[in-house]
Amino acid sequence: MIPNQSIFNNPEVAKLLRGESKVRSLEKGAILINEDTSVISLPIVTKGSISIYRTDEEGRELLLYFLKTGDTCVMSLMAGLFNDKTSLKAVANEDSEVLLLPVEKVGILMKSHPEWINFILRMYHNRFKELLGVIEEVTFKKMDDRLISYLQKRSQVSGLNKLELTHEEIAQELGTSRVVISRLLKDFENRGLLKLGRNKIQLL
Repeated sequence: MIPNQSIFNNPEVAKLLRGESKVRSLEKGAILINEDTSVISLPIVTKGSISIYRTDEEGRELLLYFLKTGDTCVMSLMAGLFNDKTSLKAVANEDSEVLLLPVEKVGILMKSHPEWINFILRMYHNRFKELLGVIEEVTFKKMDDRLISYLQKRSQVSGLNKLELTHEEIAQELGTSRVVISRLLKDFENRGLLKLGRNKIQLL
């Protein structure tokens, strides 16, 4: 379902987007965008959610932010507009669907529809705040606080309080070891904050 505050609420823009874009369905875990690749289309999420990562030279991934239904990746937009390669990786959190709008159509929308400019600026503002949050967490917060924040964000994105995640997946996204995550999750369970199951975490 597309959120109420969405560019799709403008019938003219929505018609243009759906007419000019290709629809792509993604299974959970499917890669939408790979690092160091050229961007020819702007992805707009119409169903599900997407995780955005940055990988270091040793292959470790850091989760930067999530794209929810109605969102787009402005970093991909910038790479496409300036004929640059993307430095991010986008992976489906769940079965999802995106519209792939050709980059050359973005300029047309900007010229003809002020609502589109507002949409892009709002997305840029949101992503900038989220990146600042990542920097703050990595720099100043302890891992237990980061883990709580991560689980809360996952719950908000999915709209569920039961998350299908392995300890290894969480460790990779937070840039730590599985042993650390398992210890913290067990501590949270003992404190009554959540309930652990086989590859499942229920937030209480």
